[in-house]
Amino acid sequence: MNGKMRKDVRIGQTVRVVQKPHQRTGQLTEGVVARILTNSATHPHGIKVKLESGIVGRIQQIIES
Repeated sequence: MNGKMRKDVRIGQTVRVVQKPHQRTGQLTEGVVARILTNSATHPHGIKVKLESGIVGRIQQIIES
């Protein structure tokens, strides 16, 4: 799963996200989903979430479901 469909994302999942300042480099940050911020069913660049650490980014990879 690549994190582009909201139905695949659950609170408590371990994911890798790309933060806005790191979009050009593609640097990923791993964390646990605390909130799902995207309201639409899909998003071409990944569903936006807030991690438990407070980091906001778009999901690139779902590690643990």
